[in-house]
Amino acid sequence: MLELVEMEMRDLLSEYGYDGENTPIIKGSALAALEGRDPEIGEDRVRELMEAVDAHIPTPIRDLDKPFLMPIEDVFSISGRGT
Repeated sequence: MLELVEMEMRDLLSEYGYDGENTPIIKGSALAALEGRDPEIGEDRVRELMEAVDAHIPTPIRDLDKPFLMPIEDVFSISGRGT
């Protein structure tokens, strides 16, 4: 059953233009990791997932020479606070 789900996930990734065949798929339980039970499907799998993320997703190259820009969506005025 899990193999069928993995095959469908890979097909879906490929359909949307990702490398479905080479994308790492880690099976585990975050709940088991949080509760500290079943380390083989809990904590060990979370660690394996983080290693796969570090290996598979490159660190973006940042332009450190350019000024810092941060989008601001909304501004609120609170009376009695600040200057």
